[in-house]
Amino acid sequence: MSVAAEPATVEQCLRTGGGFSQGDLNWIAEQFATLDARLTSFPAETTALEISVKDREARGQKVTLECFIAGRQTIVTTSAEEDLHAALNDVRDDLRRKLDDSKTKQEPRHNRHLREGRPDLAQDPGQLI
Repeated sequence: MSVAAEPATVEQCLRTGGGFSQGDLNWIAEQFATLDARLTSFPAETTALEISVKDREARGQKVTLECFIAGRQTIVTTSAEEDLHAALNDVRDDLRRKLDDSKTKQEPRHNRHLREGRPDLAQDPGQLI
């Protein structure tokens, strides 16, 4: 019997890069908590988020959020907002959109049986018109 992989959450997967300290991690994770709904479809052990900021609180600061998920391309979002909280919200919302887009591209379209993982059901010839 196999054990199901633990779903990814921001708290488990988020790490800080340049410009942020380990102490910043908690309040950033709180702001990113809305990403949990998107991340839970991926296993925690193969998912990572890294947030960094260049020139923090300077006029040209740049916040970067990278999302690494095994088997998928790395997703990178950036923001040049001057307010740090606004920049964090910007990269969070952009990542949410890109995760939705990525998931849509990899799921079978227009075929409910494939999306649900069920084999095609044989149709009863008597039901055909």
